[in-house]
Amino acid sequence: MDRFERTNAQFEAAIAECRSIFSSKLHDYRASWRILRPSSLTDQLFIKAKRIRQLELTGESLVGEGIRPEFMALVNYGIVGLIQLERGFADTVDINAEEALALYDGYARKALELMKRKNHDYNEAWRDMRVSSYTDLILTKIERIKEIENLGGATLVSEGIDANLMDIINYAVFGLIKL
Repeated sequence: MDRFERTNAQFEAAIAECRSIFSSKLHDYRASWRILRPSSLTDQLFIKAKRIRQLELTGESLVGEGIRPEFMALVNYGIVGLIQLERGFADTVDINAEEALALYDGYARKALELMKRKNHDYNEAWRDMRVSSYTDLILTKIERIKEIENLGGATLVSEGIDANLMDIINYAVFGLIKL
């Protein structure tokens, strides 16, 4: 197995772990996230990334959960964000678990394909980065999403919210692999 195949396999394993959590939460809560408006979802991503940064800086967790579950949450909320971009938000839960998982799988595949292309072009540079850099890059992407939302999507030259969400997913997966 060459290094790119190894990365692909590690990426798929991390996504499978995230999907398992997503599926279990669908059982417990249904697709309650369908109600989240874009700004609320962005804020949810923000608090997860800020918590990772706080744990990295202090090494102290008073609620007993570590960095790994928060990276998993970033993957799952990133995919939820992509679903919400496609579907818009709803006033009630309007999809069942099977539909939600099918949408999840589609966006997970797109994230994997994007990672493969970028990983080729950047020649596995992510492996030499610190996990804390993924956190900072994720926070930067979230700030960009906030600004795009504040501009009503009217950017001049920037990538859209979807591209930033894909990058958040991929950085979070890299964090999971490195941890």
